[in-house]
Amino acid sequence: FVTIVGRAKRFAKIGGEMISLAAVETLAAELWPGALSVVSSLPDAKKGERLVLLTDAPTATRAEFLAFAKSRGAMDMMVPAEVNIGKVPVLGSGKVDFVAARKLAESVAEKGEAA
Repeated sequence: FVTIVGRAKRFAKIGGEMISLAAVETLAAELWPGALSVVSSLPDAKKGERLVLLTDAPTATRAEFLAFAKSRGAMDMMVPAEVNIGKVPVLGSGKVDFVAARKLAESVAEKGEAA
């Protein structure tokens, strides 16, 4: 038996495919250089999980990300379902706070469902 202890949360299972959240973040970094972006996965009734991108790029849009991802040959599943603009949570060390980012993505999703 193999037990994965760390970094397992940095993948999303969408429609039976494993998607690397780091790869999606790399696409965002290439598209919006100088902007900080983080991707979280949230539960989805149809596909298992869905991706939510949090970025501080002021003009970021999902359509722009989709066009860029297609130009790079990325799978459609690597395109986030939502792109939210705001402050990306960072730890004191300067690294992205993935736990806080997930909570922020969940709270944004809850507000969207309530509206």
